[in-house]
Amino acid sequence: MLLNPEPQTIRLNPTHALACLKLDARALNGLWTSDHWERELSDPQRICIGIAASAHTMLAMACGWVVLDELQITVLGVEPEQRRRGLGRTVLKQLLLDASSAGARHAILDVAEDNHGARTLYSAFGFQTVGRRDRYYRDGKDALIQSLEMQRKIKLNSINSALSW
Repeated sequence: MLLNPEPQTIRLNPTHALACLKLDARALNGLWTSDHWERELSDPQRICIGIAASAHTMLAMACGWVVLDELQITVLGVEPEQRRRGLGRTVLKQLLLDASSAGARHAILDVAEDNHGARTLYSAFGFQTVGRRDRYYRDGKDALIQSLEMQRKIKLNSINSALSW
């Protein structure tokens, strides 16, 4: 089930809660509960982006919320069998664009120190590690706090295409 080179993103809403919960279980080991997903997708202050394979199957998702001029990225997940195909890059790019339109000038997120795939993705966008949360995750792993200044040009991929915020 490979998508075209430029998969289409959709704005997620409460009707996508079950699909997000299922992807969360597969991609993030059940990070959030169904109640959490209902709240996330119902809150008009949240920006949630997805790529769906069907009405009931989500391939990738990213959510966050803008507080003043900062986007706080709360979750990004990609179907494990669909990783390394640009889906994470696509939803993250759309999330950053939507947040920028909503007034965000900075973005911040937490990423597991040992999640090299996610760290590579975030680095490609220009995120830099600015701190650490010891034993942040349920399994005792540390989280790195990463930040992005959205005002400058960032690299989107290895071909050096850039997006100016």
